[in-house]
Amino acid sequence: MERRIPEEEKQEKVDALDGWKLDGKFIVKRYRFGDFLTGIQFVNNVAEYAEDIQHHPFISIDYKMVTVKLTSWQAKGLTDLDLECADKYDDLYKQITE
Repeated sequence: MERRIPEEEKQEKVDALDGWKLDGKFIVKRYRFGDFLTGIQFVNNVAEYAEDIQHHPFISIDYKMVTVKLTSWQAKGLTDLDLECADKYDDLYKQITE
């Protein structure tokens, strides 16, 4: 099981991420797309990666905006794996939009 990041370290670690926000025991980011289908393609890429590593985010699709929320239930909070996933999802976003 992943080690939960201590409260006193959480904000600093989240601030090091690109555009992610701390929301209680979650980190959250909204990704905006030029069209609906590109957003769906991004969600599919996130889902494939999440399934491969068996660490699944909450995903909300609102037309051309996709919101991703991460936490680790077993650790009861944020872990380094969540931060790694956040970086990976940012990379997937760049791959699909650049």
